[in-house]
Amino acid sequence: MKDITDIPALMSEIGARAKTAASELAFAPSAAKQKALEAAADAVWAARAEIIAANAKDLDFGREKGLSDAMMDRLMLDEPRIQGIVDGLRAVAAQDDPVGAVLEEWDRPTGLHIKRVRTPLGVVGVIYESRPNVTADAGALCLKAGNAVILRGGSESFHSSSAIHACLVQGLKAAGLPEDAIQLVPTRDRAAVSEMLTMTNFIDVIVPRGGKGLVGLVQREARVPVFAHLEGIVHIYIDKDADPVKALRVVMNAKTRRTGICGAAECLLIHRDVLDTIGQGLIKALLEAGVEVRGDETLLGIQGVTAAQDSDWGCEYLDMIIAARVVEDLEAAIAHINKYSSSHTECIITEDDAAADRFFQRIDSAILMRNASTQFADGGEFGMGAEIGIATGKMHARGPVGAAQLTSFKYLVTGDGTVRS
Repeated sequence: MKDITDIPALMSEIGARAKTAASELAFAPSAAKQKALEAAADAVWAARAEIIAANAKDLDFGREKGLSDAMMDRLMLDEPRIQGIVDGLRAVAAQDDPVGAVLEEWDRPTGLHIKRVRTPLGVVGVIYESRPNVTADAGALCLKAGNAVILRGGSESFHSSSAIHACLVQGLKAAGLPEDAIQLVPTRDRAAVSEMLTMTNFIDVIVPRGGKGLVGLVQREARVPVFAHLEGIVHIYIDKDADPVKALRVVMNAKTRRTGICGAAECLLIHRDVLDTIGQGLIKALLEAGVEVRGDETLLGIQGVTAAQDSDWGCEYLDMIIAARVVEDLEAAIAHINKYSSSHTECIITEDDAAADRFFQRIDSAILMRNASTQFADGGEFGMGAEIGIATGKMHARGPVGAAQLTSFKYLVTGDGTVRS
């Protein structure tokens, strides 16, 4: 490896190695990829003490940077979270290999037989912040889909990501796959990000996973195609036909389980007809749990609610804060969401099938839920084993991006001396 202070040369070498590795991975046996991920899972669990020690260095770095409690939570690893990483690796390993899967197959009157089959994208660049588990998730999913991956983790998670990456490399070695299939950029220098965004000769797609600043930078400056993951401005609407018990369970979990993830609820909309019967109780429960509620004028009569500003509508807090508003009806809720949504995840609490159907039909976010916590907006919870992010765009991939979404396709056309008249 070249001198890591020469960023252009460093990234060029990483890119070239990734491209070479990708050419081998494109036809790697499914059994080898599965073995690599299972061996990586074993290595992560065996190295859990070392990973936690590395994470302690990152936590110290985060405290020095003044990270919020929610961001520190995203950064922190303990044994249960490492078990989660291990489980994710094993889950991806156990999935069917998407590469080579026949998506469609048909015959033409001309005598041609045509298949559309999944094929790897090539080299994926992943740029992420804080959460070190993304190192394992992204590495595993890209490998499963036959892609090489270049990982550029956040400066906060540098030591943790390096320790996890070492385990992934152990898995590749054990399976006889190229070690360059999963590379971690070995520097905190931000210039490496700028280089990745212009590496059109080596990288086929960039996946940014982080806050609005990171995603905006990537979208503005990338010359490589991007799977966009915007903010998680997640809404929950309490309909006039909501079940009060379900509403309380879902809202409290969606806001307070983990505030620093993109599926955490950020805005609560309450139908005026249930303000007294359901809404006030919800607001009081949130306040009692330590959530700062920023409400509209109608809600200011509840002790403890602070006045919402215009900037609170469409804000991703990633903290113990929620915006709340009373709406006249379902149509008003839909209008509010369509105005302020980031197209990530929205939820309706209702027992009315027609209301739920209209909510699902009229809102175009990547994930829509009914009577379920928005904290389920996660590839692992969708049965994908893990995810590389939640894509909020409309091109190629949308919603949780798992292994299948990290593939493209090609057409295999067979004839028998067939010619066109």
